[in-house]
Amino acid sequence: MKSTYDALAASDICACLKFGMEAAIKPNLVVPCPASDGATTHPLVVEGIIRFIMDFGITKVKIIESSWVGDSTKRAFKYCGYEELAKKYGIPLIDLKDDGKTTLACEDMEIDVCNEALNTDFLINVPVLKAHSQTRLTCCMKNLKGCIPDSEKRRFHTIGLHKPIAVLNMLLKTGYCVVDGICGDLSFEEGGNPVESNRIIVGKNPLTVDSYCAELIGYAPDEIKHLLFGRELGLGEYFSQKTSLIELNADDKPLYLADKGRIADRYTALIDEDAACSACYSALVFALNKWNQSDFKGKIHIGQGFIGKTGDGIGIGNCASGFANHVTGCPPKATDILSVLKLK
Repeated sequence: MKSTYDALAASDICACLKFGMEAAIKPNLVVPCPASDGATTHPLVVEGIIRFIMDFGITKVKIIESSWVGDSTKRAFKYCGYEELAKKYGIPLIDLKDDGKTTLACEDMEIDVCNEALNTDFLINVPVLKAHSQTRLTCCMKNLKGCIPDSEKRRFHTIGLHKPIAVLNMLLKTGYCVVDGICGDLSFEEGGNPVESNRIIVGKNPLTVDSYCAELIGYAPDEIKHLLFGRELGLGEYFSQKTSLIELNADDKPLYLADKGRIADRYTALIDEDAACSACYSALVFALNKWNQSDFKGKIHIGQGFIGKTGDGIGIGNCASGFANHVTGCPPKATDILSVLKLK
């Protein structure tokens, strides 16, 4: 909770907020599974948002969501810890499956949007940073798909997911994005292959935030078609060197403490790890998942224990910059790691 609060305090969200406005928080509760599985937004992330905006003077807050087709949002609210959260702060949980709809039009496309998502002064989009079996990335832009009726979700799949997602983001304006990067899934939106990153990423523009997050898990923004459509439609710009970026706790990252029975375990034979932080380690795991390493015989060095050390192998992150082949960054992006790995 504190990390979310601190990230918002360091951001420009206060320039967007107005005293007395109404806010809607949209997490990702695609299935009724705990956040530790890598599929759903951690309730502590949402609690940090609630605390922050209430301290600002916003007391009219609601949590809105619609789980994927065939599952129950109410079960997700219960099993993901949101019933307790709502009771603690006295805020309503709105199941958008029970909501009415309004038809909006843009780019020769009509889309039905749930009324509760439209009837708010400020929509806070709180996705999980994870991979997706169809769209490669699911983050801020795709998370708004939970703000449309089930019938519209089905139609999105028949007309191609990417352009409708981009158009939806033109029609339903996000006030601010808070990405739960604590424990996202490596390959599947339903969870089961979680990779710990222990990161909270915040920003105003969903396209800019998504383009940054895409690189964190090993994709160039143009590889994610709904990002490409979004840029063409004028939703925003990709993250670049011109984008202002503030990193908190850069010198005090927690050490990597992942459950060794999880997905990262398959790569331990390749990795020489010594006091690596979770954000750096997770970037390496995402890169390894996209790399054909069958002929690689060496070791990949990562962690604070390699500060000042040298060698002929591969070093990941600024702490291992003394190695002949190294990837800079604290933490580095998975795309940058992949570029170096492909040369080996």
